[in-house]
Amino acid sequence: MRVLLTNDDGIEADGLQTLRRALLRVPGIELVVIAPDGNRSAMARSITTMRPLWVEQIDFDDGTTGYATDGTPVDCVRLANLGLVEDFRAELIVSGINHGANLGDDITYSGTVAAALEGIVLGLPAIAVSQQSAAREMDFRLSDSFDFDEGARFVARVVEEIADVPLPGGTLLNVNCPACNAAGVRVTRLGKRIYRDELTLSDSDGEPMGRRRRYWVYGRDHGFHDEPGTDLAAVAAGDIAVTPLHFDLTDSAGMDTLERHDLGRLLAPAAEEVEEH
Repeated sequence: MRVLLTNDDGIEADGLQTLRRALLRVPGIELVVIAPDGNRSAMARSITTMRPLWVEQIDFDDGTTGYATDGTPVDCVRLANLGLVEDFRAELIVSGINHGANLGDDITYSGTVAAALEGIVLGLPAIAVSQQSAAREMDFRLSDSFDFDEGARFVARVVEEIADVPLPGGTLLNVNCPACNAAGVRVTRLGKRIYRDELTLSDSDGEPMGRRRRYWVYGRDHGFHDEPGTDLAAVAAGDIAVTPLHFDLTDSAGMDTLERHDLGRLLAPAAEEVEEH
């Protein structure tokens, strides 16, 4: 199986390197690593369109190589799909291991999850993997201490059995690992974040009515609704959370409501107004 490994923390990040070594031990894996050349956290599904991308071959300490780019996590997946590596077309995208959890609403900001979503867009199965810090923070902020070993072993086993996983087409697995040794594995739904962001002035140009000011907008100590069955509750309880995600954001119930509202009738007055003028 041809596997592309990427992330949003950068190609030298410990999480990616630990997972890379674990995947190399899986029989029958052809692994290619394409990752950003530095931290691209919280870039979501950003892509680079207004300039060319630099790509540099990187030699790892075990004699294998990878590719670093100054693009985004999604760019990395696109580069692989467009043939950056000769004779390689990924059959599975693995993104991570992210430094910090990506739970609940976090996934809409996450570059880790975004790279996996690009796999879904391309019709490929994908796994996004994130690791809670030793401080047991429940979000994606950086901390000093992570233990990626258990998460890497778990994901390597999932990859080994991916052909047998009853995963519907167009679905990715969002895996979040707790800081402690996992008590178990739970299949979960996305939970609900409680963001406590604040607008905090960092500095200004010094003038009383200055035009230039710098602000922090990301707060601390985010909470969550502790609801059974969610990814947030699972990780808080010390379990690995595995959440199946898909890209179809269509609200089917909302479609029915709009159909009953008969939006087409709004065209008639507009047409009459155009004719009068």
